[in-house]
Amino acid sequence: MMEIRALGGTNGRPHAIVLRAAGTNCDVETAYALDKAGAEAERVHVNRVVEEPASLDAYQILVLPGGFSYGDDIASAKVLAIELRHALGDPLRKFIEDGKLILGICNGFQVLVKAGLLGADEGGEPEVTLSFNDSGRFEDRWTYLKASTDRCVFVKPGENSYLPVAHGEGKFLVRRPEVLAELEDGGRIVFRYVGPNDEGRPGYPWNPNGSMGDVAGICDPTGRIFGLMPHPERHVDGTQHPRWTREGLQPEGDGIRIFRNAVDYARQNLL
Repeated sequence: MMEIRALGGTNGRPHAIVLRAAGTNCDVETAYALDKAGAEAERVHVNRVVEEPASLDAYQILVLPGGFSYGDDIASAKVLAIELRHALGDPLRKFIEDGKLILGICNGFQVLVKAGLLGADEGGEPEVTLSFNDSGRFEDRWTYLKASTDRCVFVKPGENSYLPVAHGEGKFLVRRPEVLAELEDGGRIVFRYVGPNDEGRPGYPWNPNGSMGDVAGICDPTGRIFGLMPHPERHVDGTQHPRWTREGLQPEGDGIRIFRNAVDYARQNLL
């Protein structure tokens, strides 16, 4: 049985759990980003949490990182989504009701959607999904993102970003045409893909997967559950920018802001 950590943070540092499973491969980078942003991050296998669901009470931030959970058998993230929904449904609902934060990155975004934790109707049935890229191949490239809302606690207005994507199933789709408008009206579209000069409707390759509405990430109505396809944990240091030797070294990467905003919110509201 895993040890349940003390409630709250240590020395004002919120506790963050990076939930991993077989096939997860971005958990180390994600934990590094959280630590760099001021959290105290711990990588925990999902089986340990299933054994002791109450262990979630010790954390203020839950992150589902990128990778290929369970080999993306059936469909990307589907197996882990089923596991969370059926084995940890009640603890996760309590985590959310307690006002805590959940971030899903790439495969983690797919998990949140397919588990009904993000982009679902009132009955928990998904209204959105993430499907195969229009290109028909795995896309590994850098993309420009425009912040589209002031509702999400992970992103502040004007915090546009340059982040890498690495996925084969990242095309954002909605079940009904009106869902996209509902997300827009509710301030739940957090990031959109744009061109290098902030152009809207940029097309491929700037919208790397063909997402409807150029959507790269969405949040829930509270702004405390956030999922995105690009990888902020892969651009937290200036040297991770692909052109830093030609364009100059920046003090930090764009992705660190997402983690810092989450940590600041948790420190101010959850400790």
